[in-house]
Amino acid sequence: MIKQLVTVAILFFTVTLSAQEITSSPYSFFGIGVQKFKGTAENRSMGGLSIASDSIHVNLQNPAGFGALALTTYTIGVSHSETKISSSSAEDKLSNTNIDYLAIGIPAGKLGFGLGIVPFTSVGYELRNETDTEFSEFTGRGGLNKLFLAVGYKLNDNFRLGVEGSYNFGNIQNKNLNFQTGIQFGTREINRSDLSGFKVKFGLQYEKMISEDLQLTGSASYMPTTNLRSENFRELATLVRYNDTEVVSDAQEIELGDDELDLPSEVRFGAGIGKPRKWFAGVEYQRLSSSEYTNRSFDLNNVEYTDATTYRLGGYFIPDYNDITSYFKRIVYRAGAKFGESGLNINGEDINEFGISFGVGLPAGRLLTNANLGFELGKRGTTSAGLVEENFFNVFVSLSLNDRWFQKRKFN
Repeated sequence: MIKQLVTVAILFFTVTLSAQEITSSPYSFFGIGVQKFKGTAENRSMGGLSIASDSIHVNLQNPAGFGALALTTYTIGVSHSETKISSSSAEDKLSNTNIDYLAIGIPAGKLGFGLGIVPFTSVGYELRNETDTEFSEFTGRGGLNKLFLAVGYKLNDNFRLGVEGSYNFGNIQNKNLNFQTGIQFGTREINRSDLSGFKVKFGLQYEKMISEDLQLTGSASYMPTTNLRSENFRELATLVRYNDTEVVSDAQEIELGDDELDLPSEVRFGAGIGKPRKWFAGVEYQRLSSSEYTNRSFDLNNVEYTDATTYRLGGYFIPDYNDITSYFKRIVYRAGAKFGESGLNINGEDINEFGISFGVGLPAGRLLTNANLGFELGKRGTTSAGLVEENFFNVFVSLSLNDRWFQKRKFN
């Protein structure tokens, strides 16, 4: 078991250092970036639905789910995204590949423990404006990650409670270039914020058989408002540009005071019904108090932040969970849809998002180890009021490896 713990520690250290979350969205310019989906590929294949937990999968959305684990579970998820960005006059295509999460869940009697790292927000944009007299370019990179430790407790056959503590960290950098026609030197402004802070989340899950075959499931979680410390840096420079290479003539660093940013509170709850190990269908509601956001570096009069809401509908179906003669009958088939109001209003237009998803869970070895493959189609934004619309296609894959720890050895 010591070797297993060391391996897990090395994996977490490596991912923390090298796996930078990437996005390609102009809307990540605002606030602290685009909110990333923080669940597993299994959840994402059902429209993001996360109200049900079982004994062989990690639930990253509700810490109470760790109380349902029967086996030690390692899980990792990766995704690839293809996005077409369109305005009223032009379009572009972008793609990126990311590590979505790395986590482990460990059962210990009525308790279950979880440790993992997931992206929290992501920033990645490049905006250009070119006229006969001026060239301007805005670029941004970075985002926040979440390193969490969670514990779930099974009160009885119906209720589970959970709490999660997490450390959020990362940095966001914005760069603004400006060149005037006929003037040799241009200007560059770089704003960087190093963000860090702790937060906590509470979770509750409820399960009850309401008939011989049907089970009712309920789920709720709450994350109170917390503060992030923001260490801010700014650099102003004059420069010339040759073939997209910036040659700095003079640079000046400006001292900015550190401050705090509010990380909005979040509440989510849902309910569903199904036959265990056969089928499940549910709905979920999520509300993020994003009206508490402020833009870090720019004062924009045409931007308003309101609370964000997301509605999810999804479920799964297993033809025959116990059929050892037919592999395809043991496959888990998942599908779902979501509609979200991002809480971002630009030029009087709400930036909303809609998506549908589907996927499969594939048995892959001993102790119920499984691989999961999912697809998502959707759109974000609008071409009205001079804005852009993003149409995206996401492919995501996860591997859930199950093992037994703390197993008593028998000797003859």
